[in-house]
Amino acid sequence: MSAATEPVPDESEAAADEPDLHTTAGKLADLYRRIDGAIHAGSEEAVERQHAKGRQTARERIDALLDPGSFVELDALTRHRSTNFGMQDKRPYGDGVVTGTGTVDGRPVAVFSQDATVFGGALGEVYGEKIVKVMDLAMKIGCPVVGINDGGGARIQEGVVALGLYGEIFMRNVRSSGVVPQISLIMGACAGGAVYSPALTDFTVMVDGTSHMFITGPDVIKTVTGEEVDFEELGGGRAHNTKSGVAHYLAEDEDDAFSYVKELLSFLPSNNLSEPPSFPAPEPTAGAIPDGLTETDLELDAIIPDSPNTPYDIREVINRVLDEGEFLEVQELFAPNIVIGFGRLEGRSVGVVANQPTQFAGCLDIDASEKAARFVRTCDAFNVPVLTFVDVPGFLPGTEQEWNGIIRRGAKLIYAYCEATVPKVTVITRKAYGGAYDVMGSKHFGGDINVAWPTAQIAVTGAAGAVSILYRKDLKELEGDELAARRAELQQEYEDTLCNPYLAADRGYIDGVIPPSHTRGYVGRALRLLTTKREAAPPRKHGASML
Repeated sequence: MSAATEPVPDESEAAADEPDLHTTAGKLADLYRRIDGAIHAGSEEAVERQHAKGRQTARERIDALLDPGSFVELDALTRHRSTNFGMQDKRPYGDGVVTGTGTVDGRPVAVFSQDATVFGGALGEVYGEKIVKVMDLAMKIGCPVVGINDGGGARIQEGVVALGLYGEIFMRNVRSSGVVPQISLIMGACAGGAVYSPALTDFTVMVDGTSHMFITGPDVIKTVTGEEVDFEELGGGRAHNTKSGVAHYLAEDEDDAFSYVKELLSFLPSNNLSEPPSFPAPEPTAGAIPDGLTETDLELDAIIPDSPNTPYDIREVINRVLDEGEFLEVQELFAPNIVIGFGRLEGRSVGVVANQPTQFAGCLDIDASEKAARFVRTCDAFNVPVLTFVDVPGFLPGTEQEWNGIIRRGAKLIYAYCEATVPKVTVITRKAYGGAYDVMGSKHFGGDINVAWPTAQIAVTGAAGAVSILYRKDLKELEGDELAARRAELQQEYEDTLCNPYLAADRGYIDGVIPPSHTRGYVGRALRLLTTKREAAPPRKHGASML
């Protein structure tokens, strides 16, 4: 068809599609049109690609996190101001991130959700300003911030302005730290400088197989170092949950990630000036401890093996002490020789730190020390009491640990316990040897209530090591069966004399020796007693040794 015969659009029909902005009805129609543009900022093809990867859109994620109908959006109609590289022709509403407030279980939460269907989720000036604005609002009203990350890093077309907004976000992450809970969900790509915002938050949740975090990608690594690595191995959810310790939970899918975050929020206060939510105690709290024992309590009396070198799963202890056996573990896949997480006792939130005898016999190493130290500090910042279960034979020996800084990095756990002013209750179940005895929430580090089971062994070192040092000359003259028999005799004598809880009880280093079955009742009463605890740290700007 020639140009002369092509149909000419009817100008009256085109004008009819546009609302009459001179009328109230027209202005309202124009508003709805703009809002619809913001809701559907990404193309249908981009949304389909997102779904094909097993990922939800930014708005679908907000709906999955928040209580139905509670979301109130901020800055839906903002647009970027860039004119570089033809950007003036692409100005979608919202600029690639959805921000606002809503509720989780009826409690206010601030949220931002990056939209990978708009500019690949890359951060520009206006995009960054939106995140900064909602973070500032969270600080003003004292509510948690949940960031849903799925973006391509800094928007190259906007240059240093994008980098500047990253800096503004990092500043607010730091200012908010210990003031309001900050939780990061990694739902897709999070690369380059963008990774530092989640790293500065309190908890990071990743999705197995669909989320990635790294500073430099596989292509750059191959170019610079020659090393070949794929996205998943380099910075996938499993890598950061098992190797780096950057992430705190590996979700099976996005719904699992949101479920974990909701449960996590239920243990935390809205801010550092409030208390965590409390619930009715599932068991009666009145009366004598022996009168309230359950079958689950009595199982603790037989949980410690007769042999001090036989492992047992500390989670079996934790689950029997916490309300209804509910324990939300944190960083389960990283440094498994120590277990951390949240539970409740008599309906009140408590943070649990426990050595795990099934892994490295419960020894502390670099990763375990840093994992526990950060958790203790988080609990302290948000008024969550710390309950510690101790079964630790010492710090893990070896050149790798020494050369990688176990002295410097292990000291972080000392610092965290000494610094914490929340209620601290410690239960020694079995071994508490050497410096590790001090480190694990001892009386000397400000433990408020410290008790031990009769199976506890509180000593400078284990029997084998002690005998080798104390009787070195005597044993040197023996060999064979005679040596083995004499060594066994001396070790038994050492254990009978020193490897028990009673010397510590005699000194007042523990407040009591209790039957294991009494632990739930005893710890519950201790935490109830400590609800009015007031302890202030010396006035100072901040400590200088933690990092």
